[in-house]
Amino acid sequence: MSYKEYFTKLVQEIGEKEGAVSPSIVNSASFGYGDSKTAEAIFAGSAKKPLYARVGNPTTAKLERVIASMDGGVGAIATASGMGAITLACTSLLAAGDEVVCVGGLFGGTYSFFSETMSRFGIHTHFFDVDELEGIEAAINDKTKIIFLESVGNPNMRLADFDAIAKIASQSGVALMVDNTITPLSLRPLERGADIVVYSTTKIISGNASALGGCVVFRAVGEKEEKFKTNRYAFLEKFIEKMGENALVANGKKRSLRDFGMSASAYNSQLTMLGLETLPLRLERVAKSVEQIVEALRVAGLNVNHPSMPDHPHHARYKQYFEIGCGTLFTIEMGSKEAAFEFLDRTKLPVITANIGDSRTLALHMASTIYRDFTKEEREFLGISEGLIRVSVGLENPQEIIDDFIGAL
Repeated sequence: MSYKEYFTKLVQEIGEKEGAVSPSIVNSASFGYGDSKTAEAIFAGSAKKPLYARVGNPTTAKLERVIASMDGGVGAIATASGMGAITLACTSLLAAGDEVVCVGGLFGGTYSFFSETMSRFGIHTHFFDVDELEGIEAAINDKTKIIFLESVGNPNMRLADFDAIAKIASQSGVALMVDNTITPLSLRPLERGADIVVYSTTKIISGNASALGGCVVFRAVGEKEEKFKTNRYAFLEKFIEKMGENALVANGKKRSLRDFGMSASAYNSQLTMLGLETLPLRLERVAKSVEQIVEALRVAGLNVNHPSMPDHPHHARYKQYFEIGCGTLFTIEMGSKEAAFEFLDRTKLPVITANIGDSRTLALHMASTIYRDFTKEEREFLGISEGLIRVSVGLENPQEIIDDFIGAL
């Protein structure tokens, strides 16, 4: 399905034809079951009614259905944040002694999650650049449960050969998990061999900095499953027997959401749906603006980095994999922290903040903020130089952004 078809699909799925048109908020932590027999059925999963808000809320359930439909998944689980989504997806599959292969630049919080937090629980992660395909394949062993991939390196702007990595995951029998936060609709990972997709819905899906949230989308487990009906994922057997194609969703709720409680709030789920209605329009606008801005700044002499540039090493992948651009981000290299600070403080339009994917243009010096506690070696691997500025383009007139940035030189 083309992203343009979602102009109709999303607003139709979110709005109601009868009663309240806008999604309603069910603001209750608990739900009455009516009688004991119904309570038993709800806990058994045979009655599709709310159990307890930690594991499901009617407002959040609607958001989950819409995002699962958007990605072609069998189901989804909304969470309190994007890191909550990554945590849920990973803890639903991993145990002490398991290993993960991480591919790409990686957002700072994601890198810390795998390198510091998961390691405390006995889970080892191997980190690779997007082009280290031989190393990625060689690192996979019987303990490997997940290959984790960002659709766009945040903030190094490097793009993976998605099909090649999906092939490695398939041939190795390892789950492929893709963080598609920056490129919803433009890239559909489940259609290209991914098993699980994670989002920070706080970003462009919501689009206006009003609602913190995340979401995990799962593919269906097929009857002739070759990946999850193996010894590597033996713990899924009971879920496959009971839940069939919904096994990954049920496993995520049982092993992670129920026990860790990274649940989405009904209020934030409603706000997220209101933003999601206009996602295709905003995505199209931003994609055109980013290309226009990057080209104009390059001509003006700024050291910009974005895959739309013909001399970018992954320009061909930009054209191959992304239907409508690769999100809101590009970077500017200023050479030093002092030059970056001076440039940012002279601009008038950007909000200096750590968020991305907002309706407003945002900017941030990376080394002094998100990556300030990282070692020199970690920063080099992740592409974080002393003068790096990350920019997230908003909905303003792109020419005004160009004029503002050039004027700040």
